[in-house]
Amino acid sequence: MYQLRGVTKHYTRGKKTVHALAGVDLTIEDGGRLVIQGPTGGGKSTLLQMLGGLDRPTSGTVEFDGVNLADLPEAKLTKVRAESIGFVFQSFNLIPTLTAQENVETALVPLGLKGAARREQAERALESVGLGERAGHLPSELSGGQQQRVAIARALVKQPKVLLADEPTGNLDESTRDDIMELLEGLWKEHGLTFIMVTHDSSIARRAPRLATIRKGRVTITENAAA
Repeated sequence: MYQLRGVTKHYTRGKKTVHALAGVDLTIEDGGRLVIQGPTGGGKSTLLQMLGGLDRPTSGTVEFDGVNLADLPEAKLTKVRAESIGFVFQSFNLIPTLTAQENVETALVPLGLKGAARREQAERALESVGLGERAGHLPSELSGGQQQRVAIARALVKQPKVLLADEPTGNLDESTRDDIMELLEGLWKEHGLTFIMVTHDSSIARRAPRLATIRKGRVTITENAAA
């Protein structure tokens, strides 16, 4: 699925160069589950952006299904993101003027799915996260946990190969956090997804079979046989 070799990412801030990633080598198998953890500014989100084709490395290769994302023209990279990668973010990123169902349908627009088929697929996705009865509600009419469920439905409605989650429980209380994690873990198993998640939460990190700890742009992998 993913093969990263010698991936670096450097940013210039004024006269200072920030080394967000410093030679990352990483393999992630099909259907694998990986949690990325580390201090603020250590490179977690930068690494996730590389895996999602949202950013390009300064050097090195980011292969996804044998294709180096770093070399793809922007149009082809956009197609890979639209078809194969679902994203879930801490802030939900829902459009406030659209209903839950309409928010989910937005993920299908780039795929050219029309009318009734698009609505039906969005309905199924909302039902899969337990929100079938809330399809007509605006985000402001939903709790934080419900909004994140809509965001998860939006990420999965296109049936991607990969689910990338950046602090998906960061804005939730402990009880809701656990509910969302159980949902994500269940969907990972049910759909055979490759699931990669960034978190600050050590209790969540301990639940993953594989942990990537990133500090100063360098990654250390720990296997958790008990997970």
